[in-house]
Amino acid sequence: MREDIRAETVEIAGHGGDQIEAYQAQPLDDDQVGAVVVIHHMPGYDAWSKEVTRTFAARGYLAICPNLYSRDAAGASPDDAAAAVRAKGGVPDERLVGDVGGAAAYLRSLSASNGKVGVIGYCSGGRQSFLSACSLPLDAAVVCYGAFIAADPPADSPLKGRSLLRLAPKLACPVLGLFGAEDQHPSPEEIATLEQTLRDQGADFEFHTYPAAGHAFFDPNRPSFRHEAAKAGWEEIWQFYGRLLAGEGS
Repeated sequence: MREDIRAETVEIAGHGGDQIEAYQAQPLDDDQVGAVVVIHHMPGYDAWSKEVTRTFAARGYLAICPNLYSRDAAGASPDDAAAAVRAKGGVPDERLVGDVGGAAAYLRSLSASNGKVGVIGYCSGGRQSFLSACSLPLDAAVVCYGAFIAADPPADSPLKGRSLLRLAPKLACPVLGLFGAEDQHPSPEEIATLEQTLRDQGADFEFHTYPAAGHAFFDPNRPSFRHEAAKAGWEEIWQFYGRLLAGEGS
């Protein structure tokens, strides 16, 4: 663990060259290290998402969390911004890929970067992490209870995203999936479908499903938080990134 980190709000070039807000954190030493793009959950670019970003810096990674709602509700509270984006059907997939690609490029440009970049996402961000791994040259992807990867949203859902199974053959990096056995989005059946799809194509992946945990079990600010599942999940993340993001990139 690093005792000293720097965290600040920055602007980065996102999809189409748009300047968007992002929260960056990094350890204060001279080592060249791996980097992580943190994709925030559907509730938005909030205090917990920034705390997660600082957690990665404290563990020795460069980290950045782009505000995916920058264009939709500039200056609004996370709750209001999330409501505005949900009413529009969610963040468009093409824009998401552009924003995450911009965040990854920003991290690689830092002098402390070793060139390797991973991505992690929670809730809707879990789906978007998988989407990024199928669309961008990344080194590792973590999917935390990402819904609608292996199934379309229900007809009555305000979200417009589609299943991502069609993109699975384009998966460009290893994937770690962390799920709750009591979750319904994604359901155990959806997780099994995704697992079988990845197995059939020979993908490099590992999935862990935690009993007595449902959706959003990582977030200590929500009633769904499950300490044991979150602790076990973080240990998997540290091992996964430690294996794939250390050393020099290409």
